[in-house]
Amino acid sequence: QVQLVESGGGLVQAGDSLRLSCAASGRTFSLYAMGWFRQAPGKEREFVAATNWRGGRTTYTDSVKGRFTISRDNAKNTVYLQMNSLKPEDTAVYYCAADLVGTGRTMADAYDYWGQGTQVTVSS
Repeated sequence: QVQLVESGGGLVQAGDSLRLSCAASGRTFSLYAMGWFRQAPGKEREFVAATNWRGGRTTYTDSVKGRFTISRDNAKNTVYLQMNSLKPEDTAVYYCAADLVGTGRTMADAYDYWGQGTQVTVSS
C-alpha cells in the first residue's frame, strides 16, 4: 500500500507561481515512479508530468513544458511540482500518483495509487 497526500494548492493570479508537494508513505518511495495529473471541471483527467524512481528522467505534457518542473526528494519521500507562469487554463484539481512498475508513464490507468487532490485556481 502507498498513501499519498498532496498540498500546496491555492488561488493565484495569472503569471504567479505555486509549488505542489506530494508526501508518500507505505512502500519504499525510491523504488517507484511518480506522476502528476490534473482534472478541470467537466474534463477528463489529464497527464501533467512524471519522473522515474531516481528523478533522472522526466516527462511533461506539451502545454506545461518550460513552465512546470517535476522533482523528487527520496530522502523526504516527497515529489514536487513547481508551476511557474500559471495561466487560467491551468485551473484544476491536481493529483499525484504512484507507478509501481513503470518509469513514469503518461496514462492514468498505469498508476496504482492516487492522492486525494489539491485545488489550483488561476484567475485572469
